[in-house]
Amino acid sequence: MDGVLSQEEITALLQNGGDAPSAAPAGSGEMQVTADERDTIGEIANISMGTAATTLFSLVNHKVDISTPVVDMATWDDIVNQYERPCVFIRIAYTVGLDGSNLLVLKEQDVKVITDLMMGGDGMNTEGELGELHLSAISEAMNQMMGSAATSLSSMLEKTIDISPPEANLIDLKDSLDEKEIDEFLAGDFIKISFKMEIGDLVDSTIMQLYPISFAKEMCESVKSNMTKDMQENTTPAPAPQPQAAPQPAAPQQQMMGAQQPMMGQPMMQQQMPMMGQPMMQQQMPMMGQPVNVQQAQFQSFSGDFNPAIFQKENIDLIMDVPLEVTVELGRTTKSIQEILDFAPGTIIELDKIAGEPIDVLVNGKYVAKGEVVVIEESFGVRITEIIK
Repeated sequence: MDGVLSQEEITALLQNGGDAPSAAPAGSGEMQVTADERDTIGEIANISMGTAATTLFSLVNHKVDISTPVVDMATWDDIVNQYERPCVFIRIAYTVGLDGSNLLVLKEQDVKVITDLMMGGDGMNTEGELGELHLSAISEAMNQMMGSAATSLSSMLEKTIDISPPEANLIDLKDSLDEKEIDEFLAGDFIKISFKMEIGDLVDSTIMQLYPISFAKEMCESVKSNMTKDMQENTTPAPAPQPQAAPQPAAPQQQMMGAQQPMMGQPMMQQQMPMMGQPMMQQQMPMMGQPVNVQQAQFQSFSGDFNPAIFQKENIDLIMDVPLEVTVELGRTTKSIQEILDFAPGTIIELDKIAGEPIDVLVNGKYVAKGEVVVIEESFGVRITEIIK
């Protein structure tokens, strides 16, 4: 080797900011991310998905663990070869604060387990095909999860960030998908963030989050700008203290009097001390010598003919015209979401009341009486049988 760089090596050095040339990942190679940007993207994803895991726990009522993310560059062929199919693609677009979108990729079986848990099941009802009900439920779950993640991202970037309602689709990665039907950025390189997700003993799987490179760089720039702003605010020097005014020299007459005091004896000192101390006494007198008027509290006595019943009656009369809502409750019961979704014309719902048992009468939602149903001409009515004290 003669130590002279070729034109290709010089171009590679310039594109990498002076670093040694490295092999570019598969794909178009038009735009790549640096190691620092990968770390930033991983930190953003870690904080966002940590918040999203807490939200998912509240929806499925099972412990949710999401591991530290792994950030890689990927192409569409990588996703097709590595991920089992079919799977569910959930597209989330940012509408405020950021300009772009990302995709969440979940396995079909994982979606079935999550939606069954959301509907009050035990997570084992996963037979059958994935339908519109599953897609609607997982879209709502992702809406709440990514909404909380957007809130965390807003705190990190110190600006308002909002998302559009997610769109969920069941995709067969290889057979039925033209990559442009999902998003244009899948045609080249993009950012793939992998998480390991565990939901109790029911799910032990991997989910993926896909970012366009331009969108990932925009988030990194926002984080970098925010950090630079914080550093500038923390390093701004404090304003210099204002110099204090020098004490005024004593008047010549006072200096002469002070010099003659040892020679003039005690009587002169007693006469001059009040004059020299006069400013201090004038400042202390308003606080120490201010007279304070202290008196006992006096209250007006009531006449002996005070009758509380009269005043109580007058006060009640003021609210006699206030309307109250009276509700008659025949009975109650509890149903799961799955059972409610199965409702159809003709469905019979069993209540907690026995036939012939008194019904409840509520006033503004408060239980006040029991009664029995009667028929007045063509309308139902209630005969009060017991007042609840």
